[in-house]
Amino acid sequence: MSEEKKLNSGSKLPLGSTIAYSIGSSGANVSFYMINNYLMLFYTDIVTLSAAAISAIMLIARIWDAVNDPMMGIIEDRTRTRWGKFRPWLMIGPPFLAIFNLLTFTAFPLQGATKAIVCGICYIGAGMAYTVVQVAINGLVNRITNDPQAKMNVIAIAQIANQIGQVIIAAVLMPVILYFSSTLGADGAKVADGHGYFMGTLFVCIITVPMIWYAAWKCREVSVDEPAVVQKKEKKPLGESLKLVIKNDQLVFSVLSTFLACVGIIGRYAVLSYYVIYVVGSYTLIAPVFSIMSFAQMLGNVPLPWLTKKFGKIRVYVIANLLTSAALVLLFFLSKTPSNAVIIALSAVIGFLGASGSISYSFTCDAVEYGDWKFGIRDDGLAFSIMSFGVKLSQALTGAIAAPLLIALGYVANQAQAPATVNGINALVNIAPAVILVIAILPILFKYRLDESTMAKITAELTERRAAAAAQEV
Repeated sequence: MSEEKKLNSGSKLPLGSTIAYSIGSSGANVSFYMINNYLMLFYTDIVTLSAAAISAIMLIARIWDAVNDPMMGIIEDRTRTRWGKFRPWLMIGPPFLAIFNLLTFTAFPLQGATKAIVCGICYIGAGMAYTVVQVAINGLVNRITNDPQAKMNVIAIAQIANQIGQVIIAAVLMPVILYFSSTLGADGAKVADGHGYFMGTLFVCIITVPMIWYAAWKCREVSVDEPAVVQKKEKKPLGESLKLVIKNDQLVFSVLSTFLACVGIIGRYAVLSYYVIYVVGSYTLIAPVFSIMSFAQMLGNVPLPWLTKKFGKIRVYVIANLLTSAALVLLFFLSKTPSNAVIIALSAVIGFLGASGSISYSFTCDAVEYGDWKFGIRDDGLAFSIMSFGVKLSQALTGAIAAPLLIALGYVANQAQAPATVNGINALVNIAPAVILVIAILPILFKYRLDESTMAKITAELTERRAAAAAQEV
């Protein structure tokens, strides 16, 4: 048996590939950090876009994503090069992602509708570039091994790397932004301004682009999941491919759960800065809160391979989401008399339990295998692009409603907020995501059937089919 066939048939991964993938995954994850955590604040306080303009930008961006994301998934699925189907996109995408991230955090000297249109174009461009990178990095993990638990292990290690990256970025990014800012607040301390946000984004781009390139250079797509006879089949039109993928109900339920969980978590992150500034009452506590959550989430990923192997991915995912909801409700009540130590401690608990989000990627990997086994469909890129669309749709939904909700609560930028507004922000950051996370577990708890024993059966049968197909080609 050739060395390539040995790699293809085995479940163990070279340590170098695991490390390289984790570095690239961390780079892809951190590359969108500014948009995930600071875009709303940048739009309201620096660019001074209206709530209606922000909502329109988010809505239009997601309408376009409904077309762009599946299309990009199909394109990556149909890529056939000597380097594989996903690695070339990890070389092409990062520079464009960096450029559009920088443009998104540029305060152009424009007014009215022109300002909103330019902001929208930059944001949509960043989303498109992120799709290219994220679909490729997510699809790559499904092609470096065929073993479901090995994929879960790689995902968990990559998530640890992601959180290490987020801990570092969370700790240093706001100080970097403030260092390059020249605007002073009423108390004489620096507050973030447009130049500071731009330089903070540049700082992130300089770090993350080489990280993604490193994964493209070092990782190898060695998974045998498509015999040559299958690759030669006539390519299906986009519409037909979408119909076939949507027939995969396990993929649909895994993406639905991911979407709902992201609505809760990403929505919370989008307004978390407002909570720290106006409910807790501290600009300087932003970095510690974000840092401790990222650090705790990194620690939460350490036992995840063992926990999922011991108790099953479904059970761990459900319990972790329920505990997170309980911690958020507790934080809501304790925030009424804020103590920095309590805020930090509960943020750490929420971050630790948030590691369960890593399991969502494993759910999607297993759903791809299920689609191959049941329907003979294996569109990794399309499956992960649908997942990416679900994540970005959650960003759009939270982005579209967060600004109007803040305005409805009485929020006024750069001013002390009324007590009712403070209570409303507290509920928006803690109670709303707690409820949504409970709803997010329902598709997995009642409809998702790909437990460990089922996946072992599917993997064994797929291995037999591939071996038989390969023998016929000889």
